[in-house]
Amino acid sequence: MSQSFLALNSHTAAAEAPLSSAAAHWLAQQGVMAAQAHAIPGDASGRRYWRLPPGLVFMDAPPPEDILPFLRVQHRFARAALPVPRVLAAQIDPGFVLLEDLGHDDLKGVLDAGSDVDRWMQRAMTLVLNLQQAGQRQAALPPLPFFSPARLQDELILFTDWYLGRHLGLIPSPQQRITLQTLFTGLLDNAAAQPQVWVHRDFHARNLIIRRDTDLLAMIDFQDAVLGPWTYDLASLLWDRYWDWGRAQRDAWALDFLAAHQHGVTLSSPTDFLRRVGRMALQRNLKILGIFCRLAYRDGKSGYLDFLPRFWAYVVDALDADPLLQSYQELFALWQPPLPGR
Repeated sequence: MSQSFLALNSHTAAAEAPLSSAAAHWLAQQGVMAAQAHAIPGDASGRRYWRLPPGLVFMDAPPPEDILPFLRVQHRFARAALPVPRVLAAQIDPGFVLLEDLGHDDLKGVLDAGSDVDRWMQRAMTLVLNLQQAGQRQAALPPLPFFSPARLQDELILFTDWYLGRHLGLIPSPQQRITLQTLFTGLLDNAAAQPQVWVHRDFHARNLIIRRDTDLLAMIDFQDAVLGPWTYDLASLLWDRYWDWGRAQRDAWALDFLAAHQHGVTLSSPTDFLRRVGRMALQRNLKILGIFCRLAYRDGKSGYLDFLPRFWAYVVDALDADPLLQSYQELFALWQPPLPGR
């Protein structure tokens, strides 16, 4: 999962730091004057961003950040005619990138406004499909990293170590660990059984920019893209941190996605598909609970704890919605987040 969430207001301090002299010098070499640089607030990683006239964004990603994954994915996506910002200049060391500025407006802004929500969500799902189909057409390009079962398992361990262990201060009993690993194995099997496609891996409303020139969606923060399960980005979009659309609406959008493209998957019924999506979302939401706790306790970004109740509600709903997962409800009832102030 990418940890670059632009414009997350609780993390503005790092972004408001002035440009370094080295960055200003490098920009001058590109013919760009840094005097009018305006910090773009918010980032959960060590990357920082500035907006520069005319129509430029500067990324400063000092070690241990690494801009190579970003550049490699951008090259693949641009070659596949996917909507991503153009890279105008880059220097691997110390980690400078000059990018096309796609604009100030993201999908979250239009969804917050409540206008044409369905139309914009349909556009976002179409972009997921375009991404997947582009990957199938670009077989000659070097492959993206494989989102292997081992990597998915490592993500789930974040829930055990950081949500249960650090946030709740709990050590599951041996039987609880066995039960939890049985659940994890089922979620990994669900992911492995799906067609493997290009996956953005953090496909949410803040990472979808409405291009000022076309009024269409473009992607940012794609540096962690992988070859992975075809329902992953759909789950990222529908189980969002900012809005709980509710099960009925999520199901309706998921079935719209299925109707648009089935990837040749043999499904017994629409219900079968919804369960596949729900299990993929459960894997991701358990991981997010762990990551947000790690950001809070290891990195001092406590604002992420505010999102825990929503993602916990997603977990509870997923267990309730799937008959094969309902047996885990009693175990998870022991692990709900503490109430505020306790």
